[in-house]
Amino acid sequence: MRALAAILAATTLAGCVSVDVDASLTCDGGLKSSTTAELVFGRNIGEALGVSDADWRAFVDQEVTPRFPDGLTVFDAAGQWRGPNGALVAEPSKVLLLVLSGAPGEAEKIEAIRAAYKARFRQESVLLIERRACVGF
Repeated sequence: MRALAAILAATTLAGCVSVDVDASLTCDGGLKSSTTAELVFGRNIGEALGVSDADWRAFVDQEVTPRFPDGLTVFDAAGQWRGPNGALVAEPSKVLLLVLSGAPGEAEKIEAIRAAYKARFRQESVLLIERRACVGF
């Protein structure tokens, strides 16, 4: 997904900001401090929609659910990015939201999901955002 690569490159060139995802977070109302991960998956292959709803569902069933069987949330998004030629490219996307447990190996599981998507659907990148949040179930 060229858009995300361009955004990440621009952010890196603009300056570095470090976020400590292990920082303490005080939560009220019975919520607890956890780390969440959001992954953004572009659905275009080239300039056309290439990842159908059925393709996406199969990917979640085969790659995501086995690694995070306790639950996840997926929602549709519309992304855009500036391509190498300077033109804006709009792209339908999927966002995957995970609440991490802190168990060993979660980072490796996320990286495996990202790598599998890039390989299966010929994507350049999958955006990953991690942050601290107050969560409750």
